[in-house]
Amino acid sequence: MNGNAERLHELSTAELLALLQQADAEVLAAAYAASPQIELAVDAVVASWPRGGRLMYVGAGTSGRIGALDAAECCPTFGIDEGRVRALVAGGVEALARAVEGAEDSERVGRETIAAAAVSNVDVIVALSASGATPFTCAALEEAATRHATTVAVTCTADSRLARAAAIPVVVAVGGEIIEGSTRLKAGTAQKLVCNAISTVSFIRLGRVWGRHMVAVRTSSEKLRRRAVSILQELGGCMDDGAARSLLAAAGDDLPTALVMARSGVDRETARGLLQRARGDVHRALLLAGEAS
Repeated sequence: MNGNAERLHELSTAELLALLQQADAEVLAAAYAASPQIELAVDAVVASWPRGGRLMYVGAGTSGRIGALDAAECCPTFGIDEGRVRALVAGGVEALARAVEGAEDSERVGRETIAAAAVSNVDVIVALSASGATPFTCAALEEAATRHATTVAVTCTADSRLARAAAIPVVVAVGGEIIEGSTRLKAGTAQKLVCNAISTVSFIRLGRVWGRHMVAVRTSSEKLRRRAVSILQELGGCMDDGAARSLLAAAGDDLPTALVMARSGVDRETARGLLQRARGDVHRALLLAGEAS
């Protein structure tokens, strides 16, 4: 750590920002070094998904909120059904907005949380803890292992309890924080990077992205509807805005269905059947349509 961290209270704004940016660069290098383990986690999600598996993040405090953020964004971005990507956070929903003191300390609640979620052997459990010692999180991952789920630890501490409990330990060795003990800094950034990587790469491989486009995006707001119309215009055959909106409406406001209808010339029910066979993968559904024609 830069020696200036010992005198933060004496530094100027510019010096403090430079110190933080230096720390951020260290996180990127540490996350890159963990790529082989992140790859194993992605492969586990991809393998479990066709079997009905779920991706679940588990954590307390900052770690829990980071997991919850990634889980919340998967549904609109990748068209994931509610509940298939979720976060199990110490202290429950209340802990997402403010600290719930003591919530992370109960191993019993960690085990009960996994049991209440009916975790099974088709699920992938990603447990987040900078120290790798949080009782709630460690007990939850250990309980998930007894249920034969695929267990992934995301931690900054090698040979920690959490890392030892995981089938796939992702250790991002970021070193000490600028503010001692404030794991919302480098450790939090590291966890966000790993969550981004696991979910994004998994759903690209599962066919929820075509080229650079989010082809399963939900049309749950006007912004997302405009994005869906734009994707239809680009991938669906150079339609004008009105034609693209009409096709989207005919598809029940479902972009994957609209894309299959546009590219293969089938009706809505046929497109939905193809997507069901392809488990939501638009490109694979189009290949199936080509084989049937």
